[in-house]
Amino acid sequence: MSTSGIQGELLEITVVGCNNLKETRWVSNQNPYVCLEYASTKHRTNTAKKGGIKPTFQEKFVFNLIEGLREFSVVVWCSNTLSYDNLIGDGKVQLKKVLSEGYDDSSWSIQDDRRRTVGEVRLIMHYANFKKPVESHAPSPPPYAGVQAPLVPPCSAPPCHHHHHHQPAANHPNYQPSSAYPPPSAYPPQNPHCYPPGFYPPPPYPPP
Repeated sequence: MSTSGIQGELLEITVVGCNNLKETRWVSNQNPYVCLEYASTKHRTNTAKKGGIKPTFQEKFVFNLIEGLREFSVVVWCSNTLSYDNLIGDGKVQLKKVLSEGYDDSSWSIQDDRRRTVGEVRLIMHYANFKKPVESHAPSPPPYAGVQAPLVPPCSAPPCHHHHHHQPAANHPNYQPSSAYPPPSAYPPQNPHCYPPGFYPPPPYPPP
């Protein structure tokens, strides 16, 4: 998703601890602490007294995000009481995952001034106002564009009624054999309303 529009939003960072730090003191265990730098804002953890190469902090800090700035620096120092603090190493932390997913629990390597890896810092980052991506719905397919059959108008003729008469089987008690076809009385057709047919050829006119 897009991570635009983060100006002024809050980012929570918990410094969990460090692993495999380079030992900078030979006489006694070193006293590490961690600094976070984002633009002009800086936060520092407490010093882990005799934390050695695997100090634990569990300290939370809050940053105001800046539009266009997607990384910050992490620096690990060793505290000295009689001299200046010693730089153990530093590195860059990317914000892409935490801004897109709202959460990131990762370890980030640090390097010394010769860019050799001298340990790692575990950070838990939480961005509460991240916006989930909007689910895209695929457009529905267009309606079928094939050639449609022409519409046939309904028939205006009256419905036909077929009467089926079932002839009983030959072994049925009511079975009667059908008469010969055609029946003698049915042909030619007799219509009482028709004038009787005359003789052909007709007789001469006038009659004798």
